[in-house]
Amino acid sequence: MAYTFDWNDRRPDSELTREEIVERNIAAVEVHFHNENPEHVEKAVAVYTDDIVWEIPARGLLLRSASEVVDSYRDIFKSLVYEKVFNLRRFATEKYVIDDQVAYVTKVADLMPNHNFPVGTKLSCRLLHCFEMRDGRIAREIAYEMWRVRGSEVDHDDIIDTAIIEEFPPLDAIPTP
Repeated sequence: MAYTFDWNDRRPDSELTREEIVERNIAAVEVHFHNENPEHVEKAVAVYTDDIVWEIPARGLLLRSASEVVDSYRDIFKSLVYEKVFNLRRFATEKYVIDDQVAYVTKVADLMPNHNFPVGTKLSCRLLHCFEMRDGRIAREIAYEMWRVRGSEVDHDDIIDTAIIEEFPPLDAIPTP
């Protein structure tokens, strides 16, 4: 039976079986991704440990507090309109959760540090997350972003048959502030 994330479950990993730890880790990452949106971003970071480290190496970002991460996410939400996400694979051990996905977005503002594409560009991003887990919480989130202009000569990903596809409203259906 799959573990349902329990916000009050503060048991250390040492009190759980290997299978329970892995299930809890996957559930925590699922809660994080489910809430990674402008309306619920505080819930996305609520699954972090108090000493969170958040890295995006390709853009030179290294943050060490949930409040800094919330601000960074808000800039991402203001800068990109998501069109489609291909969730390719997710797996876990007792210490790590790995998530591999491809996102199709359009850049609508320039608020993301070191994201050197002009506003209006349609982009594809291969995004690999490495989550380091501790006692059912995310202690380190490393997002390896590989940005390409959609349809360019380097925009090639093998979208597997088992990918879970999320589609979002078209850009022209999104109200402007």
